[in-house]
Amino acid sequence: MSRLSNKVAIITGAASGQGAEEAILFAQEGAKVVATDIQVELLNKVVKKIVDNGGDAIAIEHNVTNEEHWTKVVEEAVKTYGKIDILVNNAGIGGAEGFGEIDTVDLNSWNKFMNINATGNFLGIKSVVPEMRKAGQGSIVNISSMAGLVGGAAGVHYTASKGATRLLTKGAAVELGPEKIRVNSVHPGFINTPMVSVVTEDKEMIENALKDIPIGYIGEPIDVAYLVLFLASDESRFITGAEIAIDGGQTAK
Repeated sequence: MSRLSNKVAIITGAASGQGAEEAILFAQEGAKVVATDIQVELLNKVVKKIVDNGGDAIAIEHNVTNEEHWTKVVEEAVKTYGKIDILVNNAGIGGAEGFGEIDTVDLNSWNKFMNINATGNFLGIKSVVPEMRKAGQGSIVNISSMAGLVGGAAGVHYTASKGATRLLTKGAAVELGPEKIRVNSVHPGFINTPMVSVVTEDKEMIENALKDIPIGYIGEPIDVAYLVLFLASDESRFITGAEIAIDGGQTAK
């Protein structure tokens, strides 16, 4: 397959879950993948799997809240592959840390979620835009959450960080559209990743969650990866500033 033939893609948070599936799928579709994460050992395993299967990828240790790290990632991508066509801002945090009633969430937790889930995406966009301008085009996909579309109890710091990503996406799309740089956001619901294990490993919680999902089951990382692939590819060349829920219909209720 070659839906991303000759494309160079940076994918953050690529060591596991959705990011790993995206990296593997992108490589299968012909992309040269710059996979980044703070979990170096797991990241190296993902990149080895890609290379062993005939794909082209490199691994870079990366804290998305660190602007110097972003500079290094961009420099390494250009040094290795010559350009940057795609950025998938996939890295984020959630899980048990993302729960808590508003009067119990401390400022450190608030700042941590905003820094990783929102500021990290801003730094990513800021860092790749100069290279995308040189290429004359680009596609940026920000991974938000259904929590960035609707309010929910017990998790305002998580919801706020994902909502910030939603409007960061729209602002960037309007600003960068004239330069043929597209920016879209993806809003997963319950996806079977380590981040949502706090729900999937609790029988009562998963039963309650399934009641709210019209399609009747939990999504898999590959489901999200195929949507991200479409948005990264030229097939979606007239789509920018969009927010796409991939949640089994949960936010449609």
